[in-house]
Amino acid sequence: MLRRGPRGRQAHGPFGTPGQGEGALALHTGGLLMDSGWLRVFGGGSGSVSNGRLPSLAQVNRFPTDFDPGWHPATGLVVGHDIVGGVFALNGADPAAGGRPGAPCQMTYFAPDTLEWEAMEMGHSGWVSWLLSGRLETFYDGMRWPGWREETAALAFEQGLSVYPFLWPEEAHADLAATRRRPVPMREVLGVAADFARQMGPSDPGFLGDV
Repeated sequence: MLRRGPRGRQAHGPFGTPGQGEGALALHTGGLLMDSGWLRVFGGGSGSVSNGRLPSLAQVNRFPTDFDPGWHPATGLVVGHDIVGGVFALNGADPAAGGRPGAPCQMTYFAPDTLEWEAMEMGHSGWVSWLLSGRLETFYDGMRWPGWREETAALAFEQGLSVYPFLWPEEAHADLAATRRRPVPMREVLGVAADFARQMGPSDPGFLGDV
């Protein structure tokens, strides 16, 4: 059975000014690694995953090679991935048209345990402040197992963790420690979640980032 609802996984916090947080990250950092690398926050980048580096916002969102003032991400800007297939994205101008909840220029999360987008009710800079506030453990309650930190730290930037039974059925959450986990390309983790969301979820999750 497919899990439904965020199970209290709210992340309420201060609203950020749209554009400030992601601009600072893109200009001044290569990105951020949170919780031993469980969460990867994209910034200016310092290379490519093939070279063992965290990819940039531009690479993940397929920015055009040549500057185009009229270009913008179709449904929003992917700003972070967690290693089990969760995606953090900043809503575009019309979230509803892309099947996303929440208001324009606010954060959403594609949850790998529900295969749905969830509104986070904060802007990007508020989200970055929230990440640094120590609340990730509560946010990911029910999605981590004993030893997750060591497994996470051993991954390369192009890898995520395949978890079986998958995280979206209730079966996996009866005993997360007993699930089978193995490193696979992050592209595969995202692709499997997207495929099942199209088949079992309420809608196509859309673009989840290119890694």
